Formats: sequence, C-alpha cells, structure tokens
Amino acid sequence: MEFKKTQLSNGLNIIGEINKKAKSSAVGYFVKTGARDETMEINGVSHFLEHMLFKGTDKLSAFEVNEAFDRTGAQFNAFTSEEMTVFYAAVLPEYLCEVTDLWSHLMRPSLRDDDFNMEKNVIKEEIAMYQDLPNFDVMDRCRSMHFEGHPCGHSVLGSVESIDKLSAVQMRSYFNNRYAPNNMTLTVVGNFEWDKVTDLAQSLCNKWQKQPVSRETSHFEGSFKKQRIIKANLASEHICLISSGVSAQDPRRFAAHLLATIIGDTCGSRYFWELVDKAIAQCAYMQYAPMDGTGALYSYFQCNKENANTVIEKTNKIFSEISGKGVTEDELTKAKNKILSSLVIKNELPMGRLVDVGFNWIYNSEYLTVEQDMDAIRQVSTEDIKLLIDDIQPAQYTHFSIGPE
Repeated sequence: MEFKKTQLSNGLNIIGEINKKAKSSAVGYFVKTGARDETMEINGVSHFLEHMLFKGTDKLSAFEVNEAFDRTGAQFNAFTSEEMTVFYAAVLPEYLCEVTDLWSHLMRPSLRDDDFNMEKNVIKEEIAMYQDLPNFDVMDRCRSMHFEGHPCGHSVLGSVESIDKLSAVQMRSYFNNRYAPNNMTLTVVGNFEWDKVTDLAQSLCNKWQKQPVSRETSHFEGSFKKQRIIKANLASEHICLISSGVSAQDPRRFAAHLLATIIGDTCGSRYFWELVDKAIAQCAYMQYAPMDGTGALYSYFQCNKENANTVIEKTNKIFSEISGKGVTEDELTKAKNKILSSLVIKNELPMGRLVDVGFNWIYNSEYLTVEQDMDAIRQVSTEDIKLLIDDIQPAQYTHFSIGPE
C-alpha cells in the first residue's frame, strides 16, 4: 500500500491509496455538503442535486452518461447524507481514467430546467416511498426532533412542500456555493497509476473556481423530547431512541462504535438477548453515527403495540446496568472481533476501502491504514468504555414512536 496526496491551486484535494495487488480500482468525488448545509427553505436540495448530476452536462445527455458507464462495466452510484454527497464507481483498472474523466465532467452538470421539472416528481415519489417505510420514517422524524434547532435535524430527502417550492435557480445557487473545488476531494483506491490520475484531474478540474465555504459544526446534546404518532394500517410499534454521541473527530469514536455493538448488535448484544431472544421485540439494534463536530447513538425497535412499554422498560434497565457497571471484558472482546472482522472483509475490496479513506480525509484530513484502524479498536479498554458512558449518558434520549391506535 502506498498513500499519495496533492492539491490543485483551486483547493481540490486528490488522495490515493495505491494497491498494485488489487484486481480492481475505485474512484469517488466526495463533496462536503448535505442536509445540514441547507436552510429549511431549500431542504432536500442536496439529495435532489445528486439526482441531477446524472442528467448530464452541456455535451452529454442522460442516456449518453449511462451508456458511458455501461461501456466500462463500472459499478457506479451516488448517495447523500446529512453532511456528504458521494459519487463513486468500482471499475477494472484499465477503465479507471475513463470513468474518472466521466465523473469529472459530471461534477459540472448542466442543471437544465426541463430535467429539473421532471426529476422533481421522481424526488416526491421517493419521499412518499420512504414515508411508507415505518422503520425509516420513525428514525427520520426522531432525528429531526432530537436535533431540533440544529442543522443536523434537517431531513436528507426534504419534504413534499420544500421540494414543490424549490426552484432551479435556487438549486444552481446552492451548487455554485457548495460544489466548489475547495469543498471536494477526489479519492482513488486500488490498482491505478497516480500520475495519470493527477494529470487528468489537473487538465479537467483546474478551471473550477474556488469559493468561500463554511459549515456550522457545534456539538448538540439533543432535545430529549418524547412523542408518539398514530399511523393507519400499521400492525407493529416502531420506536426510535437517540442519545448523544461523539463526533467523527473525537478519538473516542472507536469506543463509541464498540459500545453500540455491545448494546445493540443484531446478534449477541444486550438488546438481542433481552428483547429479541425473549420475543419481546421482532427487531432491536443500536447504531453509532459520527458526524462533523457532533454525534449520536440511534436505537430502533419493532414490536407488538402491547410490548412497547416493556421494550422501553427493558431498554432503560440495560442503560442503567451499563451506566452503573460498564461492560465486561468478554463483551468487549466479542465486539472487537465483530468490528475487526467486518472492517477487514469490507476493506479487502477497493470499493469498500474507498469510503473509509475518503471519509477519514474529509473529517480529519488524515490517512489511516486498515492496520491503524484495527490497532485503535484493539486498544480500547473497558475503562475507556465506562468513561465514555459516564460522559454521553445514553440513558438520556429523545424518544419517537409510530404505531397503530
């Protein structure tokens, strides 16, 4: 493995992890923009904009874009989160430069009015689809309530109302402000020639104009509110709890990941043995979400309505026990093995490695090898976990439920 980095005069970062033994390559543009960078007036524009890039450029139609990707056999896609929009592709090494060329052109899309008006209906259909998924809906609503008054509470999809009111002019303005080269990182991983990639990026991207870009990154503990809404035709209760967490920049993020695994992994965790194994809940898990300057622990439960109170009582008991006694060495060892196994398997492929390399650079401006990540996980002790619990107090949470009458 060899790590390389450079920066164009306009601020575009280019980073690469070269692995000549790999049989594939992966490339991605990481744009540091998402729902938290929007105002409520244009909520959903980041995700909408992700769709619009696939509509093409002044020289490429949407059909030609798809045809170009298809010709290389690339596995390509994009995703938008609260704070990142990522466009990526995994490809055979001989097609890496061609795909990088294509993505670089798509980073300067045409954003045509006709495409905008047509895609607006697609976005609204997607919002409706996800609102019909109670597991997604309850977590989206809970996040908005937990981060009440904070940008991290903005919905990634936006609402039908915000999308209806959004104009193409507003989208173009947002694009010009946020898709600045100094707010983007081109990441390449796997088997590739570094000089070819940097020369290509220099020729294609050096005329992009630098812009002043900022983000509000204050930590937010949470609103700790509680709400339940009734939704017709639901047979189960869907519950989301959100506790405060640590940020993506915090060295305790490895301990937070382990804590979430111990409490709420889908198999063998405290949630599993107390709730799923005893048939009190059909589904119970916890996830750690590190973010820019802040973080959160998400718990999700699906159960019969009659068991909803029992689920909360059992969860409160788990939180109380873990706050009082911490975790055991056996629990920590099992959690480490799970995370280490998942980390190694994912990072064996350049596509899996791409996201870790890109995210770590965006959040911390540093490169960590897989071995360094593994060492950081191995070094976490039960005392580290206990100190983290004492600080973030997972027993204090925001609570949102969706269920039948």
